[in-house]
Amino acid sequence: MDRKVLLIILDGVPWRNFRRLFGNLEGWVDSGDARVWKLRAVLPSISASCYASIHTGVAPAEHSCTGNGNVFRLSHKDIFSQVREGGGVTGAVTHSFWSQFFNRHPFDYVRDIEYDEPESKTINHGRFHSMTGYGHDNQMTPSDVDLFGTLTNLALRFGLDYGILHTCTLDSMGHRFFHDCQQMDHACFVMDEMLAPFIPRWRQLGYDVIVTADHGQDERGHHGGRGPLQQETALYYFGEAEGPAEDYVIDQLQLAPTILSMMGAPVADTMKAEPFLK
Repeated sequence: MDRKVLLIILDGVPWRNFRRLFGNLEGWVDSGDARVWKLRAVLPSISASCYASIHTGVAPAEHSCTGNGNVFRLSHKDIFSQVREGGGVTGAVTHSFWSQFFNRHPFDYVRDIEYDEPESKTINHGRFHSMTGYGHDNQMTPSDVDLFGTLTNLALRFGLDYGILHTCTLDSMGHRFFHDCQQMDHACFVMDEMLAPFIPRWRQLGYDVIVTADHGQDERGHHGGRGPLQQETALYYFGEAEGPAEDYVIDQLQLAPTILSMMGAPVADTMKAEPFLK
């Protein structure tokens, strides 16, 4: 592999909350240690559809995941499969939807909650949470520092070439409290504070790090449709690759081919978008 990459997905963070409330990430932009661009999610801008598009590089109209109630084993090639084809080791610390999309469906709470499968053609090392029972008053989300620690553990133990982390905390908080409130301000502050110590450590381990979201959220805590608050989020990049001008808007479909081309892994023929980092 030419590069090792960690992709950090903070679910449901609109552009304005990233730029306004994540002081550590923004501080690294100011110091020149990170770059930031606006990223526009696919439609529908709903979680499962975005997860599928982030990893396959194709739109929901093509991969056919129309929303959170329509999760299945995808047929398109994806980042995991292509990194494996290139000889790399993959890991995931994510919601169970990712396991169902890219490894096995349906999700088995015993078999799939944690596994190490060196011969897998997709995810070699998986640690998943399902959020079963999620609702307005009980968000069923694990602590984010535990997730960050788990990804670091996998990277150290298994020498991941590609790892993804996904957390739903901020999306769940946004649905409960909406985004223009003290609770959301504090939740973003805590996420930024928890994430910050891990980024230098990941960089020291030799990883390029991408921090972004699957979609935004509007004033009423909604996403799924069109509109800047629902579709637009930020993408922060820590690494040495060359990127576009700061006013460039990234299409979410560019993520998969970008990561694969950076790593030197084969880009699937179905991934038509142009890489934005080189």
